[in-house]
Amino acid sequence: MLILTKVTLALLDAANDKDSEVQEQVRKSMLTLGKQQSDRVLAMCQDYLTKHPKLVVSHRVVILQTIELIVGSRIEEISYPRIKSIISLASDEMTRSKEVVPDWQQAASNILVAVGNKHINDIMEEILSKFQPGVLPHFFVVQTLASLSDSNVYGMVPFLNAVLGTMLPMLCMAKQDNMKWVFSSALCHFSDSILEYLANLDKAPDPTVRKDTFSSEIYAAYDILFNNWLQSREPKIRLTVAEAVGSMSHLMASDKLEEQIPKLIPAMLSLYKKNSEHYIISKSLCQVLDASVNMGSRVLETQLDSLLVALHQQVCCPIDYSNPPTVKNHNEVLRCFSLLANSFPDRLVMFVLQKLENSNERSRMGSLAVLRHLINSSTSMMETKKLLILASIRQPMADHSNKVKKRVVQVISAMAHHGYLELEGGDLLVRFIVQHCALPDTIQEVTNEALRTMCDNTLHLLTTTVGRLADVLWPMLLYYLTPPQFSNATSPLCKSLIVLGSKKRNNQEASFNIDFTHRGHGAPSLSLLSVLSVNIHPSADILWEKEIPPLLFLYQCIGVTLQQCYNKEVVKKQLQEILLTARHSDTIEREGVAMGIGLCANSHLEGTLAKLDEFGKSDAFKKSPSIFNLLKERNDVEIEKVKSTLILCYGQVALNAPPEQILNRIDHDILRCISKHFNTKDLTMKLSLIQSVGLIAKAISECVKRQGYVFSRKQELIAVMLDFIKAEPADTLRTPVRHLVMTTCANLMYPSLITVRSSNMVSFHNLGALLGRLSPRCSDPHPAVRTAAVDCIYTLLYIQFRQNLRACLHYLCLSLYAHMCLSVCVSLCVTISSPVCVCQQLTTLVFMLFEGLVDSQTNCCRAASVILNTLLKNRGAGLQELVPEMLEVLHLRLQTITEEQTVLILATQHLQTVINTLINQPLPYDRYPHRFTHTLIFKCASLLDNRKESMMRAVTTKVATNQPLAVSHTRHCQHFRHPVALRILLARAQLDEVVKKLDQDNAWDAMKEQNTHTTGVTLLARAMAKHAGPRLPSIVECLCPCLNNIYECQRITVTAFFSELLNHHVVTELLLMDVLMNNMMERISDPCCTVRMLSVRGLGNIAVGSPEKVLLSDIVMYKYCTPHALSDNDDIRCASILLLGNLSKFGSGEPVFKDQIHNVLVSLLLHLVDPNPQVVKACKYAMRVCAPVVGSDQITAMFQNHLHEDKSLHYGEFINDLTKYLVRLSHTPI
Repeated sequence: MLILTKVTLALLDAANDKDSEVQEQVRKSMLTLGKQQSDRVLAMCQDYLTKHPKLVVSHRVVILQTIELIVGSRIEEISYPRIKSIISLASDEMTRSKEVVPDWQQAASNILVAVGNKHINDIMEEILSKFQPGVLPHFFVVQTLASLSDSNVYGMVPFLNAVLGTMLPMLCMAKQDNMKWVFSSALCHFSDSILEYLANLDKAPDPTVRKDTFSSEIYAAYDILFNNWLQSREPKIRLTVAEAVGSMSHLMASDKLEEQIPKLIPAMLSLYKKNSEHYIISKSLCQVLDASVNMGSRVLETQLDSLLVALHQQVCCPIDYSNPPTVKNHNEVLRCFSLLANSFPDRLVMFVLQKLENSNERSRMGSLAVLRHLINSSTSMMETKKLLILASIRQPMADHSNKVKKRVVQVISAMAHHGYLELEGGDLLVRFIVQHCALPDTIQEVTNEALRTMCDNTLHLLTTTVGRLADVLWPMLLYYLTPPQFSNATSPLCKSLIVLGSKKRNNQEASFNIDFTHRGHGAPSLSLLSVLSVNIHPSADILWEKEIPPLLFLYQCIGVTLQQCYNKEVVKKQLQEILLTARHSDTIEREGVAMGIGLCANSHLEGTLAKLDEFGKSDAFKKSPSIFNLLKERNDVEIEKVKSTLILCYGQVALNAPPEQILNRIDHDILRCISKHFNTKDLTMKLSLIQSVGLIAKAISECVKRQGYVFSRKQELIAVMLDFIKAEPADTLRTPVRHLVMTTCANLMYPSLITVRSSNMVSFHNLGALLGRLSPRCSDPHPAVRTAAVDCIYTLLYIQFRQNLRACLHYLCLSLYAHMCLSVCVSLCVTISSPVCVCQQLTTLVFMLFEGLVDSQTNCCRAASVILNTLLKNRGAGLQELVPEMLEVLHLRLQTITEEQTVLILATQHLQTVINTLINQPLPYDRYPHRFTHTLIFKCASLLDNRKESMMRAVTTKVATNQPLAVSHTRHCQHFRHPVALRILLARAQLDEVVKKLDQDNAWDAMKEQNTHTTGVTLLARAMAKHAGPRLPSIVECLCPCLNNIYECQRITVTAFFSELLNHHVVTELLLMDVLMNNMMERISDPCCTVRMLSVRGLGNIAVGSPEKVLLSDIVMYKYCTPHALSDNDDIRCASILLLGNLSKFGSGEPVFKDQIHNVLVSLLLHLVDPNPQVVKACKYAMRVCAPVVGSDQITAMFQNHLHEDKSLHYGEFINDLTKYLVRLSHTPI
């Protein structure tokens, strides 16, 4: 107990800590102790407060909050004497100060409310002692009564009649706004509690309580609130009174309410104009309407027109979902419409439908929201108006606004759930949904993409949740699959049709069956799908070959059936029938026949092979009539097709026959029969042969896993496959022969690979060439190609180096499967460039990667570049003899690519060799050796000091063209570590005056440093504008694309260059003004703040360089400068404000400039005390220049006299004086 006392006292002392987290922890700790020793801890809290009457308010509040927590959690366990003392303490704390101290008195009030949940009689005894007739009570006494009515409805309502009787005279005594507010709030809570009590009389302690028990007191209170307080100037009081009136309306006598409706409703509607917060007003209005409708008011109809107009204005207000009151207001307004619909359905529906005809977007959206709500909430009332609504909804369906269309979709969804779409004209609503499922993407406030997604979801919702629509949507949605205007809606249409079709099929509904046999539609439709399969999806062709053929013929089914048949004669007869009646000219049917016969061979191998042999020798392959008298005379083409079927059949037999039986029949019975056709020229037979050999190879692959087998004819078959490829045209891929042959060869190789042991593996003599070909494909855009490339590399390296690289390669391949990115290619390169891997084949690998630099796939080019550079970094030191040859190859490749990094890597390892090779190029130099040379200068300046002069002489005298260099010097100057390159460029261009000017301004040093780089570029642009004007058009043309470069540094350099050019009139003479100005406007929204600052500066420079263009930039001031004047970046704020000042010089006579200056005046005044001195100076300058535009001579003089950049400003006095001027000139536009 002693420990408890000490701990409790320590916590009570700690409650005075100013840190809110510490206070919270004290409350939690005290609650923990209070749950164990409630009476003891509460007694100590009371004693502490009694012994320390002068505690600061915050300290007392924490202790009172602690008492509330303990009482709230342990009310059942606290002794009655302690409860009485707690009540006395809380009452005293709450009313000790006559002034309102919210935190302190609210904490005490909360204790009384917590105790009142169990001991309401004791609480009311204490409260009523301080709530005496004729004496205005303490604010928190009334507040506590209101809170008690909320927390303990059944305990409090029996006291309310007496409380109201005592309160009514007090209402006339309340003169202060806070007392009016608390009385109004209390009456609202009392009314709500009474209504809840009456709604749950079965649970109430006194079920005899009736509404008329309180009616007279409530009406008396209403009379004071409505006639006196509702007109208060204080918005908070008006809203609280309105809320109370709404709750009290349900308790007023019917005749009294009927009498008040003509005055009450107009008064409530007028509050919309007086208050910015509308939720409370709409809620109260809804309660008044509810009470009026429930009692069957007759005078309500006289207010209907004004109600509908006001409510429609509210429902048309935009909803801000980040601001909950606006959402609540919208919902309350819709409830008002529902209530009115119950009494005046015809007038309400006609009003809404007439509003739909208004083309105003906001009005139409509000009307649609009401219509949707009525459809959902007033089903029975709307039943007779369905056709009228269906007809009226067509007008907003034609609206061009996507916002309106979204609301239309919501209305259609509601209509679908209530049977509208089954009526005549409902198909147009379905068409509207499908039409907007097919929208293309656009950029709007509500994008086509958002609307399309909404329609997709709506169509899916209607399909899955509205069962009554199944017969409407099926098969209607099928009709929208083929028209081209609905092509983008194919995916949602198919998803819905799948759901509908599956449900109908599973339920065996008669409506599921669609007559596709009419005029023979079925088979041609499926045949067309076969032709279009690749267009549907690249993998669909394979799927068709495996899955779709059974839809056209039942050969697979026949084959499976024959598997189970034990009568050999029946099997033989059916096989004969299949072979004779098949349409061998049809590709799909040929494959179907082969599959059926192959499946049959699973149980009847001997009989199937015998029948195929017999059919191969029959008259079916002759031109004369067949012995079966069933086949007509065939020409050569038909015979080739029959042979193709037979060849495919042998392949399927091999694939489906029992593994333990087929190996012995491969050579003698299968390959013998198909090998006689290897010399065919017919494409169909070639394809059948390739497929059949591939199927045979697959069959052998499965068999050799279980038993040994030597495939003696493998080499012969591979040779035949290669002959097929050689016979194909070298320049085109007109047939699928190559792809099929490669797949078949892989299948032929697989049986050999899986039977070879690791110890018998033979190394590849051309490993480098193979790796060079395959490794760039690891970044191929096609996933299947990437996967195949990784598999090949894994297998190559595993065969070459056995077990020592297995773990590494396994991890590498997993990474490649997961990522397929250039960084993984680097990991691959590190693996294949290790000494144990490449050995003597490094040279072949490097030169093969050079070939990859010009691959047709950009991703593969990048991969080749990354791997090549990493490879040279790791192994390039040993390749000195090959450097000239590598540079020559790169020289040739650089005609179409940019690969300077490789040259740099070689230079770091073999500098002298690289320099000698480049300088010894034949004259004159073209642009590519020149690029090498400058790259070395930029990146390797520290290594070139001893060769600098010779390099400069060589480049200056040998280079023949200058345009590429005129661009590259600006493009790369942010990377300079040595100014020699720029000097070379300018010397070669014979721009001595530019060089001289840059020397005088120390521009070289400025460009080298990052923090002064833009200053250096500005000096360069200034010199070029003055001394090299004719060169600027080509430079600007070549630099413009760099403004969209992904590298921030390049955008900064080019923007700085262009920004300074706009400061010179020469760009106007050269017709460059529009190009430069448009580029600066585009860069205003650049993600880099430096680029944005430079672009704003450039637009400001227009005022100096081309003042006649300034008026074209007024939109810039309004759209761009004003937001950037509020930027967090000091430089951008400064540049934007200066631009405002410069532009205003030329717009004083334009109304648009006056409006814009008035809009930004407040911002400029605020920035006069900006923490950045440069921004303050810019503000002073801009305000002095803008002063004439303001329109006041006194303000202009004031700005001119007080706003000097080098003088201090007494901000308070300045604002005070300016305000006085503004007040005097209140009639002006200011």
